[in-house]
This record gives sequence, C-alpha cells and structure tokens, in this order.
Amino acid sequence: MAFFMLELKSILGRKRSVKYLFSNYSIRNCDLKNRIVMPGLASFLIENDGSITDKAIEHYRLRAAGGPAMVIMEACAVSPEGIVSPHQARIYDDRFMEGLTKIARAIKAEGAVPAVQIHHGGRQTSSKVIKQLPVAPSPLPCPTITGDVKPLTTGEIEGIVEKFGDAATRSIEAGFEFIEIHGAHGYLVNQFLSKFSNIREDRYGGDIAGRTRFAEEIVREVRHRIGKDFPISFKISAMEFVKDGLDIEESIEILKILQNAGIDVVQVSAGNDATPEWICQPMFMEKACLTGFAGKIKEALDVPVMAVGRINDPLIADEIIKNGMADLICIGRGLLADPEFPKKAMEGRLDNIRTCIACNTCMESIFRKGRVECLVNPVLGREKEMAFHPTKTPKKVMVVGAGPGGLNVAWVAARRGHDVHLFEKQSELGGQLILGSITAYKKEILNLIRFQKRQIERFGVNCHINHEVTTKTVKTQAPDIVILATGSVPSFPPVDGIDKEIVISVNEALNSGQQKADKAVVIGGGPTGCEVALHLSENGCHVTIVEILPKIGAPLESITKKLLIRKLKDNNVEIRTGSKLIRVEDNGAVIAGKDGTQILIEASKVVTAVGSKPDNRLYDQIKSLGYEIHQIGDCLEPRSAKAAIYEGGVLGRSI
Repeated sequence: MAFFMLELKSILGRKRSVKYLFSNYSIRNCDLKNRIVMPGLASFLIENDGSITDKAIEHYRLRAAGGPAMVIMEACAVSPEGIVSPHQARIYDDRFMEGLTKIARAIKAEGAVPAVQIHHGGRQTSSKVIKQLPVAPSPLPCPTITGDVKPLTTGEIEGIVEKFGDAATRSIEAGFEFIEIHGAHGYLVNQFLSKFSNIREDRYGGDIAGRTRFAEEIVREVRHRIGKDFPISFKISAMEFVKDGLDIEESIEILKILQNAGIDVVQVSAGNDATPEWICQPMFMEKACLTGFAGKIKEALDVPVMAVGRINDPLIADEIIKNGMADLICIGRGLLADPEFPKKAMEGRLDNIRTCIACNTCMESIFRKGRVECLVNPVLGREKEMAFHPTKTPKKVMVVGAGPGGLNVAWVAARRGHDVHLFEKQSELGGQLILGSITAYKKEILNLIRFQKRQIERFGVNCHINHEVTTKTVKTQAPDIVILATGSVPSFPPVDGIDKEIVISVNEALNSGQQKADKAVVIGGGPTGCEVALHLSENGCHVTIVEILPKIGAPLESITKKLLIRKLKDNNVEIRTGSKLIRVEDNGAVIAGKDGTQILIEASKVVTAVGSKPDNRLYDQIKSLGYEIHQIGDCLEPRSAKAAIYEGGVLGRSI
C-alpha cells in the first residue's frame, strides 16, 4: 500500500486523463456508466421518526445529478432495536415505503443506479435511542457507549436474518436495483464476524466459519428474496486495528464464504467503534489509505471490489482502476463537498472541483448539532434555502479582506452578476487559511484556497492585493455595498512580561522561517495551540503546552483530536494541563499548577494561543459615511473558517 501511494505521488501533476474512471462496468444485470459510486453516508436529513424529508430527497437527487454511476442510500435500519440514531432511515415497516420510493425514483431519474444499504446497529447504539438494551452477539458492551447489552439467542438471530430478508424485499419494491449489506464499522454483522466482539461458543461463534454464519445466512436470505437479477454488495471492515479484531487474512477467508453464499461485490472499508479514524479518515491519514486492502482482497476473490477511504482526487481514483487495485471507487465526503465531482472530472474541469479536505467537519456537526455540515460546501443540507439565483439589480460590491469568508462572498456575489471588488492588504489571497495550511497535516487546506481563487478568476472578481483599505479607498471606489471580512487579531494574556521580545503570536510561530526556537512554551492547548505545538515540534523544537483546562484539544472533532494528541506525544511534546501563565521572563514562562506552585519553564519563545479578537476598526468609520455595510467572519466574532464561509455564502446570495 505504501508503495502504491509513492507511485501516485510521482504521477500526479503529470497526467490529466481519467479514462479508466469513466469506463463502463457491469455487475449482474446492473450496468454502470462509470466507476464512481456514492457510498451510504448518514445525511441526518431524516425525521426523528424515520420519515423521509423533502430535503433528503433533494440531497440524493443532487448527488445523482452530479454524475456518479450509482448512489447508495444511507444505512436503513432493518429492525427497531437496530437503530443507532433517531434520524436514521428505516426499512422495517411499510409506512417508510413512500419516502424510500421517492429517493429511489429521484436517483434513477438523474441517471444513476439507485442502491440501498441495509443495516443493524447491534450493540453500537444507546438504550436511550431504542428504549431497551442494545443487542449483541456476546455480553461485551460497546467500547464507546456506556451501558449493558443483551446477548442474542439463536432464535433472535434467526429473526434478525429474516428481517434483513424483509428489508431486501422492500428495497426492490421501492425501486432500488442494488442492495448492500452493512457488515462493517462495528455494527451488528461486524460484531459477529470479529473475535473483538464475538466470544460465543455456539454455531455463531468460535472459528471463522462460525463467526461468519450470521452474515452468510443474511446473504443467502437476501438472495432468496430478491432472486438472481439484482446485485448484492457486502461492506466489510477488512482491518479493525484492535486486539482480536479482523485483519486482512481473516477478512479474505470470510469473504470467500460470502462469495459462495451469493455476494456480487465487496466494499472494502476499515475500523470499528474503537478505531473511528479508520472509518472517517482525517487529514492526518494518506489519501486512498485503504486501497492496499482492497487490492489484496481483489487478488483473492472472484467478485469485483469497491475501494473507499480518502479518495478525493479523480486522478488518484483513475490510477486505482488502471492499476487493478479496485473495480469501483466510492467517493463519499467528496460528493458532499461537491455534488458535481464526477461531472467536472469527466469534462476535464478538475480545477473547478471543490475538494473534500478531510477536516471531518461533517462528523463534528453530526455529533454536536445533529446535522451534516461541510466546511468547504456551506450549501450542504441547505440546498433549497441557499439555491442560486442571478441578481435582478446588479450593484458595485466592495469586499474588504480575502480570507475564507471574503473570498466566498466575493465570488458568489460576482456569480450572481454583481460588480465585485476584493481588497486584501497582504500580497496573497487566503487570509488565515494560508497560515492554517502551514502545519504538515493540514496541507490540503491549500485545495480550498485554490478552489476559491479559481472561482474569483472564473467570475471576474476585481482583486486589489497589497492594498490596505481606508475611508479614502471606500470614497474613491464609491460602492453600493461594503462587506467587511477583515478577520481578527491575536489576543495576548494580561500578565507581566507579555510585551517581552520572546513573546510571539501563533501567526509568527507558524512562519518558522522567521521565528526559530530550540525550546518553546505554547500558552493555550486549544486546536490552534495544539497545531502550532505540533508544527514547532516537527521542526526540531522542544515544546511545552500550558493549558488551564483539564484536557487539551477542546473543542476539536474527536477523531482529529485523538490523532493530534497521539502525534504530540510521539513528538515528546510536554503537556501541562490545569496550569496557567503567571508572567513571562527573559528566559521563559512562569506558570502555576493546580496547587498554585509556580515554576519557570525555560524557553527561547513563548507562543500565545489564547484566541483572538475581532478586527472591526473600519466598521464605524465606514458606517458613518452612510454606506450599506455588512460584516462576516471573525471581524464579527472569532470563530471557525466554516462559519466565515457559510456567512459569506448566505450574504453573497442575498445582496
């Protein structure tokens, strides 16, 4: 797998053809116009009673219209006790059929094969959701959800097999032409397959044949229900990355059994509830990081293989097909970021693809807000509210600041027909995104900057770089509307010595060419503090993080936080929580721990990562001149790039 990634890095930038990715393919009676599949992804656009919303239908219609060969609808629960979220789709009762049918028809009408994933959560749910104890193969609770579980009896197992069959029958009746059994990611079928979660001593446990029996019976039941015309896919976590978990050798043996039982294709994923970083891979992980597993399974089986996992570049996807590593490419988050990914790739418009940057904002928003949001695509889940309409009254719009929000509002407004002038005091467009991309694991932010710049060029935004705006500039431009996207400036804690020469901001620390240090203290262990500490440590600096809270990394998304903290520890970064900065000396920082004891941490640089404050100095000056003025992003209140991009998208569509 590592060799494969090196080969990819050597070819990217030299080739532009994606002919292998856009070749035809067939599975049973299912004809695919290209090799791109949208895998099942939770949309969180389902009502909390399982009803399908108009938003959900439009979500799938848009993805299908973007040009993939097949769209797999998100996991549909086959039984009430198998639901993992109130907003999960369901297929265990006829009352859900109307909505499911509408989704299948919407996908089909846009030229993609409608597929559906059938699923049971097993122990990976909460009794609060299902109003009873979660069921499992064995009395082993979920590693990430507290509470007991109920081991399934043989009779109950047979009943669930039948429910998978019922779900398959309903799938075909609803108009789906392809069925995928979810056997991955720590859910019930995966729980039976793995010694990590299955310690049964009856016919459903023990050796590989016993642990595979539940999945095998499901496959045979589904095949019996749907006949020979419709393909069956099985999604597997080929590696679980836990003790006693599935590995590639066991997975191959399992899949050989399922191949004989009647599956037509395998989607090769990885991870379970204890290793979610392998399910939804963040920036830390290589692109196409699971493709090596797909390649090994393809060599061992006689059925086609779907590759998944951080495949966000059509050139990489094309190379995977060309090299025979997989037959189909699953692009999930990439189609959330840009529904037209396939169409743009096919037409050679690669520079216009809004690339997924693996920031995992989608995962964070699910767990914190109960809906899917995307940093690079603010329209996700808001397709109707943020629909594009050309302006009927073109105006001259002046945008001050070319960070994430300023760039977005500028090109969106220009696309609608406004005459947009974008001003940036620095020599480059991008603002804080440029600094954010300096850290090694966040290089893919550059893809977002490139996309925004391309739209600026494409829609004719007039750019004025190296130009700091004053009221005189505004008077000279005489715009109809002024939009301030001036961002924020670093905050510094009010302690003695904070004005000493060794104290620097995060911005200065990230420009490592300007600020060299052999020892550094980073004040603040939030996301920014952790990132700058990692950057400094990877450039040979011994770093100490000082954080007043009990833990570092809040409020980072959990998967990214897990890997970031692991990396900090690997780099021997010293972490002092429950501590605060008292003062700065010429040779370091004096801090106090929980007991009030003060110590000096020697350092040549003290980096303050304690937040920022709005840079809104221009607002009152410009407003007093009588101009219509708006603010977006950090100049209103320091927040995330996602918030700035969203606000820019909303404002650009409304002025």
